[in-house]
Amino acid sequence: MGEPERIWTEEQALSDDVGKKDLIKFLQDHASKEFLADHKLLGSAKNVAKTSKKENLVEAYTQMFDTKAFKDAAQDKEFDDMTAKAKELKMSEKPKEEEEEAAAEAPKYTKQTLKKGDGKNFPSKGDLVSCWYKGMLEDGTVFDTNISDGSKKKKATPLKFKVGTGRVIRGWDEGLMTMTKGEKAKLIIEPDWAYGRKGLEKKIPPHATLTFEVELENIE
Repeated sequence: MGEPERIWTEEQALSDDVGKKDLIKFLQDHASKEFLADHKLLGSAKNVAKTSKKENLVEAYTQMFDTKAFKDAAQDKEFDDMTAKAKELKMSEKPKEEEEEAAAEAPKYTKQTLKKGDGKNFPSKGDLVSCWYKGMLEDGTVFDTNISDGSKKKKATPLKFKVGTGRVIRGWDEGLMTMTKGEKAKLIIEPDWAYGRKGLEKKIPPHATLTFEVELENIE
């Protein structure tokens, strides 16, 4: 999709002639999914309008053109794939009281460095990290990986997510923030910081200790 026509000036967009739903619909029709996600504009226009301020929508409208963050089918598919993969690694949310208690408990993972990183660049909470990984059960069964074995036709891509924000299991969030760019490590994660008593569908049994080999490729 090419660059859309800028149908309103900033002044017109701020006027009463243009409603919040008009701006949201235009942005959802023309902006990339990553841009929409960053500006919390995904979902029904009605629901987005309830939580969005008009000035913020106009700012997003202007920024979309300034940064050329337009809809692109290939990039949107990549975004969907990364979002789906991150959801697979996300653990069930805990009540606030449990989260506060967990903050004070001892780490429930161990880390073994397999390859040293640059020793300087550590990811901070909210940084976008890119990782290669392989997840294994206690018997060595690989239940998930994004590392190509050479026989797959699909091109392998690193998993990208904002670290320390609960997008993945806690053992990943905590472990990755101790690694530096380029480092490869083995994270052995206890059930409480993995998928707990429920497990994950048919992939991971309840109360499973998991081992991940993770390489921190990049930090943004």
